[in-house]
Amino acid sequence: MAEYSLNVNQIQSFLPHRSPFLLVDRILEIHPVGDLDAPPPVAEVGTRVVGIKAVTFNEPYFQGHFPGFAIVPGVLLLETMAQVASFSVYPNMVKTHGALSKGFQCILVGVEGARFRKPVVPGDSLRIETLVTKRRATLWVFQCQAFVDGQKVAEADILANLITNSRELS
Repeated sequence: MAEYSLNVNQIQSFLPHRSPFLLVDRILEIHPVGDLDAPPPVAEVGTRVVGIKAVTFNEPYFQGHFPGFAIVPGVLLLETMAQVASFSVYPNMVKTHGALSKGFQCILVGVEGARFRKPVVPGDSLRIETLVTKRRATLWVFQCQAFVDGQKVAEADILANLITNSRELS
């Protein structure tokens, strides 16, 4: 099974986000499961993605969250997880489309079981691990965990609609 590793330029060719809202610096691993020629959702459920976000003091949100005690807002940890999770469709898009679709959208529609276990602060390297646990039509469910130095700092199940060119991603 093919594995993928992506740098920031490749990430920007896939995600529509830009600074200051592009929250992924590197995709370390994408592990698709099954046969990419198999019909959905067989080729997606079980796909695992690992990404990195380097947290620097220059992040714009640290000016107000919080002066004298800078921590990454939980909502941005969730957004980082969602951005990493969206790469679960990368292998399928490359295979099916031969190139990345500019019409691709990953729309967050729900968060379940979110837990923030330890503050994420400037200087931390945030490792995000995601797993596709379910897919029905355009609705995808991802189990997401975030780690700093091997310690879990956050987790959530993220629900998203993944669509391309106003149609179901298939």
